Amino acid sequence: MTKADIVEKIASGTGLTKIETEAIVEGFLNTVINALRDGKGIEIRGFGSYKVKKKNARFARNPRTGEKVFVDEHYVPVFKFSKDFKGAVDKGMKDNIKKQKI
Repeated sequence: MTKADIVEKIASGTGLTKIETEAIVEGFLNTVINALRDGKGIEIRGFGSYKVKKKNARFARNPRTGEKVFVDEHYVPVFKFSKDFKGAVDKGMKDNIKKQKI
């Protein structure tokens, strides 16, 4: 599913125009990016949480050549799904598999 698909689905479900919905989706994504850039975490109850993790500097290997490569310290965004989210996906997938077998 692409961002355009998400915009279309939300627009059809809310009655907003695609342009209005796209502005809302873009606003949400920019808010998440800016909060993480500022070192703040985001928690959406029942959905999950966004955080930034620090990765220490280390030596890695180039898989093609086997050569050692130094990787600088850097920060990466991470997302942890809530238990409710995981449960809903698990139940949905199991239900879909049962329907396909029938």
